[in-house]
Amino acid sequence: MLNVARDDLPATERLRITEIFHSLQGEALTAGLPTVFVRLTGCPLRCRYCDTAYAFHGGDWHSYDDILARIAAFGAQHVCVTGGEPLAQANCIGLLSRLCDAGYAVSLETSGALDISAVDGRVSRVLDLKTPASGESERNVWSNVSVLNAHDQIKFVVCDRADFDWAVDKITAFDMIARCTVWISPEHDKVALPEIADWILESNLPLRLQVQLHKFIWGDQPGR
Repeated sequence: MLNVARDDLPATERLRITEIFHSLQGEALTAGLPTVFVRLTGCPLRCRYCDTAYAFHGGDWHSYDDILARIAAFGAQHVCVTGGEPLAQANCIGLLSRLCDAGYAVSLETSGALDISAVDGRVSRVLDLKTPASGESERNVWSNVSVLNAHDQIKFVVCDRADFDWAVDKITAFDMIARCTVWISPEHDKVALPEIADWILESNLPLRLQVQLHKFIWGDQPGR
């Protein structure tokens, strides 16, 4: 946890933060790279498989300057802003631009349930579209897909074959592969890797299998 709590910062330049930590990126195109993670507090969704429910509440208020100073101390070039749902705090948009202005390679992990059109175009947006088994698929904002470009990414967490088939239907209907990289990520307690690998091969689509590298290394430890 952060060790500086403030509630007197200007409302336009503060965010409630659960944690800031240095680790290896476990997912997406920069998997394996040293990355500073900024986990914002709060999320309007309640996915059945959520592994960061500890970020739903609590956290401490920090200014943009506080956050950038903490990030700089780690000496990494990659920053991932995540949650919870980071876009649930409107001031996340300003932080993302500040990070880009500071020269960082920035990614945003967002559920896809909130509008991403205001996110700085320099940010790699990783859209975690919700499948039916998540219990939150009705929250997907499908217009977000049209905003994506080649350096953005889409992820589907798949819990069963019905989820996978649903994802393939959406990938095809919205021509997602022509826009950006598309990942299929198995919910590790529900789908075995060989099984989902076979589904991807059978689909004849250029989908990428994603495993959570950090969980293979550290398990479910928060802040890793």
